Amino acid sequence: MPDDGQREQAPLTTLGAGSPRGMQNAGELSIVIPVFNEGKNFPHLWSEVTTHIKSPFHAYLVYDFDQDDTVPAAQKVIDQGDSRLSLVKNEIKRGVVGAIRTGFNQISSGPCIVVMADLSDDLKQVDEMVELYRRGNHIIAGSRYMPGGKIEGSNFLKQLMSRMAGLTLFWLRGIPTHDATNAFKLYDVELLKKIQIESQGGFELSLEITVKAFLSGYKIAEIPTTWRDRTEGESKFRLWAWLPSYLKWYFYAFQPKQSKSSGNLS
Repeated sequence: MPDDGQREQAPLTTLGAGSPRGMQNAGELSIVIPVFNEGKNFPHLWSEVTTHIKSPFHAYLVYDFDQDDTVPAAQKVIDQGDSRLSLVKNEIKRGVVGAIRTGFNQISSGPCIVVMADLSDDLKQVDEMVELYRRGNHIIAGSRYMPGGKIEGSNFLKQLMSRMAGLTLFWLRGIPTHDATNAFKLYDVELLKKIQIESQGGFELSLEITVKAFLSGYKIAEIPTTWRDRTEGESKFRLWAWLPSYLKWYFYAFQPKQSKSSGNLS
């Protein structure tokens, strides 16, 4: 989702039969899906979500503008009676960070996973991630770079940089995931409420949350996952525009650890 720097002033919009804000079952998995014109991908994505995720869930599809072609595709699912999906308009700032944070704001407690609508994530891993959450982990990372993980496709330079960042943070800093930059992560919502999210650009948000949680002593686990490059639409990843923000949180990770009982994590 591109970030044009404009703020949405419209109130929160929820279309169709979705859970009211903050009122879903606390034990239910919440899925946040940020989108930007993913209408071609959405039917296939929803098929994968409903086929591979057996845990009870509710999904929040977050869009920037009413003309987004994902909206009618998702509305069709809702109109057919699937109450597990809600449409939510980005209420914070256009772009992926605002969309993900808007999604987080819908959830009161329990596990929450961020899923990309471009079909890049391996949703067969989600139930295992939920089980690791139930065992007391606060973040469960889908890892492309641990044994058993892999990438299918992808730009060579982008892959090289994310691999080097993940592996050096694992080996040199001790963050317990080989893939701290991957957006495919499950989070404890109570942890998210304690983190002061500062990211403004793009997917560095995932690295920021992981680093701050690690420094504050929260439990992080990982499982191997396969990442697939998109087959429809255009990638929204902007390597050079977002690189300074990634570097900020990379070096931030080498600060001394803090106490997680100290309130909001900054």
